[in-house]
Amino acid sequence: MPRMSGLDAITEIKKQCPGTKILALTVHNTEEYILAALEAGADGYVLKDASHAELMMAIESVLSGKAYLSPGASAKVIEGYLEGRRAGMKSRSSWETLTQRERQVLKLIAEGYKNKEIADYLCISVKTVEKHRANLMKKLDLHNISALTSFAAEKGLIGK
Repeated sequence: MPRMSGLDAITEIKKQCPGTKILALTVHNTEEYILAALEAGADGYVLKDASHAELMMAIESVLSGKAYLSPGASAKVIEGYLEGRRAGMKSRSSWETLTQRERQVLKLIAEGYKNKEIADYLCISVKTVEKHRANLMKKLDLHNISALTSFAAEKGLIGK
């Protein structure tokens, strides 16, 4: 999606129309992405390789007010939960420390937008964009734009 990630879209839709039901249909099958979508407000999560029957079941489930996770996504979440339990208190990854705005700025930086363009698009000052960029580099321990771009691609913020 240009300029806005699926997670940003979920957040924005829920902010503007809280009663809207959202079923995420995605190729991302990592615990991190699944949890981020649910935290953003998705009511369900289905992988793109789901069968027609599963997709219909997910839609019906979400429309009836129930949450839905595809079996593959459920397995990832459960696996992550159990690993976290075995490891004791799981420390937060650097990705988890990023604010929603920092993730938006990261996506736009990785897509090649300049500070001024990002500032105009997000309706913030160039100084604020520069501060977000500095925070991103510090939190992620990355020191140049190509490293930020690689990290963003790894997290599914750009590409597809």
